[in-house]
Amino acid sequence: MLVTGASGFVGRILCQELLAQGFEVAASVRRITLPPERLFPEIEVGDVHASTDWSSALTEVNTVIHLAARVHVMKDVATDPLAEFRKVNLDGTVNLARQAARAGVKRLVYVSSVKVNGEETRGQRSYLEQDTPAPQDPYGVSKWEAEQALRHIAQETGLDVVVVRPPLVYGPGVKGNFIRLLVAVDKGIPLPLAGANNARSLVYVGNLVDALISCVTHPAGYGQTYLVSDGKAVSTAVLVEKIAEALGRKNRSFYVPSRMIRVAATVLGHSAQVDRLFGSLCVNDEKIHRELSWMPPYTLDQGLRETIDWYQKSKVPR
Repeated sequence: MLVTGASGFVGRILCQELLAQGFEVAASVRRITLPPERLFPEIEVGDVHASTDWSSALTEVNTVIHLAARVHVMKDVATDPLAEFRKVNLDGTVNLARQAARAGVKRLVYVSSVKVNGEETRGQRSYLEQDTPAPQDPYGVSKWEAEQALRHIAQETGLDVVVVRPPLVYGPGVKGNFIRLLVAVDKGIPLPLAGANNARSLVYVGNLVDALISCVTHPAGYGQTYLVSDGKAVSTAVLVEKIAEALGRKNRSFYVPSRMIRVAATVLGHSAQVDRLFGSLCVNDEKIHRELSWMPPYTLDQGLRETIDWYQKSKVPR
């Protein structure tokens, strides 16, 4: 089995779990920077784009889990962000899939994003796999284009493509807004989030890894698309409360009307960040439960506990 993007946040944990379950694993990385100390081979493929040579990585491989991607960033400095995302997420994925099909790979599990569905749900609404895609940013657009291209390649070649769209992924090694929130709560910084009565789906990395392995092994996954999450969505206010409790810190959140915060954020150019804190984004993942008999092995509280244990033992700047 080949895992692309194996040195990343999800990739490292996925490779470890696959190995623990007895799979033969090959891990592709952009660069091998340290002498290999793992129990599976690392294969250097360089940058992922339309001309990447995957031949050495695909030798004797029958399944690929494709994680390698240009990931979403809050402040993209690229002159043409969509073109940059397409180079990796679209062109690089198409190139890998075509070479995989020629090499005799049977199934490719593609890790996409809930951003293909959209940025926000309202009321009691939750995204479903069959909803009309509505990506709003270059990252989401590139992921949706890659999904469509993979379906076309599947029709042409017979390659079995399974697509997984996770929401925000957290766990040991997490970066971005989630780690910034952990640090803020740990430092006791007062946050105006007590009024964030929204609902957001999250997925603990251990749950995502378990779901990906189900997508690899279950025959019913053939040609399917799945949303995945920890289960019940959580508000930002409750999430901060749970983080504070797990850290053993006092929750210093205070109430400010969300409308006032949104107005201030618009003036300061931080609307996107505030949307993620106060907006809702929920997924309905009943399909993967029903078709693959998959249920998340970790609860939200367990996932947060594992994340905070890692955070407290790590050298994350505080």
